[in-house]
Amino acid sequence: MKLLRIENKESGRYLKKYDLVYENKEGKEKHYEIVSHHEIAKPEDLGTMTSGVAMIVLKDNCMLLLKEFRMGVNHEIYNLCAGMVEKGETIEDCIRRELYEETGLSVKRIIEILPPSFAAVAISDIKNRLVILEAAGELSDHTSANEKIQAAFYTKKECEELLKTAEFSSRCQVVVYFFTKNAFDMLDK
Repeated sequence: MKLLRIENKESGRYLKKYDLVYENKEGKEKHYEIVSHHEIAKPEDLGTMTSGVAMIVLKDNCMLLLKEFRMGVNHEIYNLCAGMVEKGETIEDCIRRELYEETGLSVKRIIEILPPSFAAVAISDIKNRLVILEAAGELSDHTSANEKIQAAFYTKKECEELLKTAEFSSRCQVVVYFFTKNAFDMLDK
C-alpha cells in the first residue's frame, strides 16, 4: 500500500473532504475518501495534528455523562464532554473552556492528559487527547442554541443500567464500562 497523492474535494467550516489516491497491493490505483479538521497539503501531513479533547470527568465517586442530540444519528446519545482546540489555545485552556461551556463546571485538578489518539481511523485523520480530571462546582447550562446537551453525574450502579439500554459513542461506552469495573478508583488517592 502506497499513498500517491491527496486531493482536496470540498471544505466546510469544520470538516474538509479529501480523496486519497493510493496504490494497492496489486499495483492498482485506488481512491479512498476521508474527512479532516485540518488543511492537508501533502500525504505526510495526514494524522499529524491534534484537533481537540475528550474528557473523563469525575466528582464524588460519580462520572459525568452528556446526553446530547447528535445530528449525524438524528437522536440523543451518551457521550463524554469534548471539544476542539481553538486557534492559539493550549490543551489546558481548551479543557477548562469546553468543560465550562458544556456543563458550567470548573476543573478542580487535571489527573492525566494522555497522548493524542485517533477518533475514527476508517474515515478520518482526526486525533484527540483523552483527559482525566476531577471537576468542581455545580452543573449549569452554558450551551449555544445549536446544542442540546443534558449534563449529569452518574453512579456506577446507574452507569451499569445505562450500559444495558442506552446508546453511546463508542469511546464513551468503553469509558463507562471501565468506570463500572472500578478502573478509576485509584485516581481518588
